[in-house]
Amino acid sequence: MFEYLNGKLVKISPTNIVIDLSGIGYLISVANPYAWSALMNTEVKIYVHQVIREDAHSLYGFVNESEKALFLRLISVSGIGPKSALAIIAAADNEGLINAIDNSDIKYLTKFPGVGKKTAMQMVLDLAGKFDATGAVGISLLDAAPASNLALEEAIEALQALGYKATELKKIEKKLAQEAGLTSEEYIKSALKLMMK
Repeated sequence: MFEYLNGKLVKISPTNIVIDLSGIGYLISVANPYAWSALMNTEVKIYVHQVIREDAHSLYGFVNESEKALFLRLISVSGIGPKSALAIIAAADNEGLINAIDNSDIKYLTKFPGVGKKTAMQMVLDLAGKFDATGAVGISLLDAAPASNLALEEAIEALQALGYKATELKKIEKKLAQEAGLTSEEYIKSALKLMMK
């Protein structure tokens, strides 16, 4: 199973993007392929979920872990498959979707492609109250960290492993990114100083 891929974005089509990783092109279905246009021919990090069926092996891609978590929750609902889940993510602001689920807003949920009243009710039944404080709210592609600063990514992951919340780290990540050329250890020290202020 794959968690994410780091590679060069080489192609965008109406339903997919292609990431070139060591000479292999990975075809990845994403919610809004053209939202990736600004990152064409650059190194990107994309979170993925692999679906293996008898007739196909498919990769579904996400801007961040939150969007992936939302996708996984959606496909856990009876009646929602991977393509429907991507369509829901593409059509909604994720925060609005989560609020609609938590508030049992069936009318809002039935606006999504392939979601009828029965499926909307099942979404509420299965998912209401299951989103954490940060929710599964996505960020825009332009806010996503470029894959090139591996030391910063390692530092953020290490801080999360130490128990710091993603929301706390998000607040300081842009400041840290401005300090180019640091090692992971130096980023961690700098992050701790920023959080102590």
